[in-house]
Amino acid sequence: MSRGEYGGWEDGRRGGARPGCSARGGRVGAGRHPEPYGRVWFRVAALGPATIFAVSVHPSQSSGFLPNPLATAWVGGYRTRVTLDDLRVFVAVCEAGSLSAVARDLGCTQSAVSQRVRRLEREAGIGLLERRPRGVAPTQAGRILHRAASDGIDGLDLALRRLADLRAGDGGTVRVTTGATTVRHFMAGAVVAFRARHPRVNLEFQTESSSRRCFEAVADGSSELAWITLGPPVRGIEQHPVVRLPWVLAVRADDPLAERERIEPGELAGIRHIRLPENSTSRMRLDGHLGHREAGPVPPPSTTSVADWDTALLLAELGVGPAVVPRLPGLHAAAHPALRLVPIAALPPLATGWAVRQWEALSPAAVAFAETVTACLGGGDGTEGEVLGGRQDPAQRAAVHHRGGAVEGGEGDGVEAEPGRAPA
Repeated sequence: MSRGEYGGWEDGRRGGARPGCSARGGRVGAGRHPEPYGRVWFRVAALGPATIFAVSVHPSQSSGFLPNPLATAWVGGYRTRVTLDDLRVFVAVCEAGSLSAVARDLGCTQSAVSQRVRRLEREAGIGLLERRPRGVAPTQAGRILHRAASDGIDGLDLALRRLADLRAGDGGTVRVTTGATTVRHFMAGAVVAFRARHPRVNLEFQTESSSRRCFEAVADGSSELAWITLGPPVRGIEQHPVVRLPWVLAVRADDPLAERERIEPGELAGIRHIRLPENSTSRMRLDGHLGHREAGPVPPPSTTSVADWDTALLLAELGVGPAVVPRLPGLHAAAHPALRLVPIAALPPLATGWAVRQWEALSPAAVAFAETVTACLGGGDGTEGEVLGGRQDPAQRAAVHHRGGAVEGGEGDGVEAEPGRAPA
């Protein structure tokens, strides 16, 4: 091997040590030298088969993951100490060709720079620099170490910057699984606001038409977040309600029902309204609410069925027939002059929100996006629905799961959550 080899990363955590804790389980604190979080290995073959430099890294609460000033070298089977700064200074000297120039850049004495180089030479057991009339130059061994150290340090610095970005929520990708029209109604404003605040974070939206696929995407980690109509518990998945949507009857403006201030659930029994698919959570919840009320039976079958709420609203506006739908955020009367929405106040609202594996394990960027969605939904005119806030504490979450995922009046009918094109 003609040059150094970057040996990669060794995780220093043992027994499930947490970030911010040492590999031995001790908390990093004032007055105690931080334990290493892991090691990055450099093997410099030309300096001897047993010459390995291992730079330890520990987490810092102030600025993410930073190099531990102590590194360990094994030279000829003996364990000795070098520092990561020694390697940085050596790389700088090789590139500048001058000890004094590096000392000026670092704001230290030339003697201090020389000491770092001598320490590396002592640990390597071979000369790394040769003195010349006008500066210094690396020896053959020095060139090997320079290439290995610069490659390793550059890669480590890049990794540390990316980790710091992820920790601060200023980098990476947030993947969201949802329906085709959910972004329009629930997330349009949030996407704009989030991109303005976090321009370096990528947003990826994956469209699914079944809750099984939606939950699979969250469970296998391909998506961090999924927007759904809340349903019964799913093993390994948390469901967090964000907004409750009141039910309305959508009719054409010239329909006699358009002049009503409200309509009672029992009156729907005689209306052949446009329906969503039978496997839709919102359809099954609606049928469950209507079927358990004394005011009347489930409405008669409709001759028209649609796959999403937007299509139901469009057909109602075209006069095909009335449609019972949730009042969607961002649905403004000015954009639909031929459409009227008559409240069905006696029906429990429909809860929609996030499905995640574990809220506490979400990346900072994913949490920031979820919170931005909640904030933007709460900044509307208040007519669409009640914003709940998104995240629940364990007691609230247990209560939701006990009720089959429904919130405030849900029947807990055991129906699987269905994301639909908007959560349907």
